[in-house]
Amino acid sequence: MQDATREVALIEIVRVFSVIGIQSFGGGVSGWIYREAAQKRKWLTDDEFFSGLALAQAIPGVNVINLAIWIGSHLRGGAGIAAALLGLVGVPLIALSLVAAGYARWGSNRDIHMLLSGTAMAAIGMSLSMGFRTGRRAARQPVALALAAAAFVGVGVLRLPMVPVALVLAAVGALWGYLSEPA
Repeated sequence: MQDATREVALIEIVRVFSVIGIQSFGGGVSGWIYREAAQKRKWLTDDEFFSGLALAQAIPGVNVINLAIWIGSHLRGGAGIAAALLGLVGVPLIALSLVAAGYARWGSNRDIHMLLSGTAMAAIGMSLSMGFRTGRRAARQPVALALAAAAFVGVGVLRLPMVPVALVLAAVGALWGYLSEPA
């Protein structure tokens, strides 16, 4: 949890999200955000982070952008949102422009393709790591585990459309949370 006696500086939010945006290739970004915001800097508790992640995944848009918006808002309100987005999107946009120019020039090089393949594998590893970490937390909560299993069966096995499945399961989860809350 964020230290109540210390407000996180906006430039620190920009810096942290810039590093995340620059170092996170092709996926696994939520894992990097978790490591930096919850584990390393203690801006959020694990429960706060995973609540924000669940919300970010449940609403339309890019999950990591939604998560950055939620964290920025949690830390510093509107200014925190702007700082998180500037860091996560603005700085990598400049880097991506440079990489695109380089790829246009050297993209047919075999070594470049091998580098990109290795980067993709690292991103898959980060995504799997985040999935396992989230799954371990869900395994301690039978309702969360049942909802995850229902999502897997609905989308992965029965090939039902993801949005309706997510909406139904979100409603079930919200109802369960409301009914299980002490009066």
